[in-house]
Amino acid sequence: MATTQLSKDLLRAQFVGKTLHQVPTPAVVLDLAKVEANCGLMLEAARRLHLGWRAHIKTHKTAELTRLQVGDEDSTPVNIIVSTIMEAESVVPLLKEYQQRGRQTNVLYSFPLYSSSIDRLAAISAELGPGGLSVMIDNVEQVKLLTLLASKSGHPPLVFLKINIGGNRAGVVPDSAACAALVRELLLSETVGSSVFWGLYSHAGHSYASRADWEAMGILGAEFAALHDVARAVHIDRPGHPLVLSVGATPTAITLNHPAFATNNTDGDQKTETEAADSEATAQIKALIARMRADGLALEVHAGVYPTFDIQQLAAHGSDARYLNAAAIAVSVLADVASVYPGRGPQASSEALVNAGSLALGREPCMDMGKVPGQHYNGWGIVMPWAGTKNIVPGPAFPAEHGGWQVARIAQEHGVLAWRGPREDETPLPVGQRVRIWPNHSCITGAGHPWYLVVDSRNAGREDEVVDVWVRWNGW
Repeated sequence: MATTQLSKDLLRAQFVGKTLHQVPTPAVVLDLAKVEANCGLMLEAARRLHLGWRAHIKTHKTAELTRLQVGDEDSTPVNIIVSTIMEAESVVPLLKEYQQRGRQTNVLYSFPLYSSSIDRLAAISAELGPGGLSVMIDNVEQVKLLTLLASKSGHPPLVFLKINIGGNRAGVVPDSAACAALVRELLLSETVGSSVFWGLYSHAGHSYASRADWEAMGILGAEFAALHDVARAVHIDRPGHPLVLSVGATPTAITLNHPAFATNNTDGDQKTETEAADSEATAQIKALIARMRADGLALEVHAGVYPTFDIQQLAAHGSDARYLNAAAIAVSVLADVASVYPGRGPQASSEALVNAGSLALGREPCMDMGKVPGQHYNGWGIVMPWAGTKNIVPGPAFPAEHGGWQVARIAQEHGVLAWRGPREDETPLPVGQRVRIWPNHSCITGAGHPWYLVVDSRNAGREDEVVDVWVRWNGW
């Protein structure tokens, strides 16, 4: 960890005080003002509904942004999720700092348990103490590893049973024989002291295919309902067993920002058809939450991309434009226009070459959900209006309606910008112009960079000045 801190100090000396026009490219940039605002909205949404909150740190892999995700209220627990053991090892000093302040801490390694992970996870568990480590299980063969993990660490790990609610990435299907067998094995493991059967966990990755405002709220309800069914099955075998139901993904989690959750929905004001439907949907979620609490279940929400947002999140419409729009995207990739090719694009439009390709931007598309393939946005990033570069900003009808300068093609280090729209509307993009590109998927984009350059758009007249450097915990 000392090496990481030394790197941060050296990087701060190199970059802080410079502007984005004075640093090497490609580079990934975070806007502190937007990150703080996005984190604040999510914390407030969880507080408003009295839901537990578990922050996924895989998007950014930094101590600084983890602090913003968990907030500064010492009365609340610090529950986080990691996607790599490297993240878990690196965040331990921060979690121990919170422990010293009296905050309860827990880190969940979100990949199902495997044998080569045991020694490193045991060391993390030993450092954090009882209740400090949670693991994921979705196969009966993994249960035997819990005994080994407990013996090596000195503490039985907390266990989440991973439930597959339709994403088919990992987990067991509710009401299946495999699910029932795992419940029995986990209860037995708990009985012999090898683990603590802590809860049920789902990830609604398929919510990224949503394309209407608040549509993902229905998926959030389906998540809770599926976990509730499994919890009831657990209570048949072990009545009253405490369980945490943990649900989420950014599109589903941010539906909790809906203003109807802040009202009792009993006023007599006339509502539009859309408002009435939204009120009914939020009322159903509230009723479901009440039923689960009546069964003695603890409820938790998790998400990871929301601090930075990205083009995929705009496409998924987890919230409406009041809460989710291009102005909320906190991440961009800084690049230089190296060459311009007039007339090479469609309708004799121009194309331009930037020094940010698949390694700098990430090669992950937005799902094309249009009826006609290729009509919806299908690029690799969108140029942000900045520093004299004018461009069309994604609006409420995105991704069906889109245009302007987009990353049309990528190779390892090459990004080709193309103008989408009428040739006569094309805005100039000269050689030497520096641009910032909103990436499709912030998690994948960040993986190509060792650190973030941090700016703060609240600094009037100095919006492009680097105020900090956040070093990422890359690797596995």
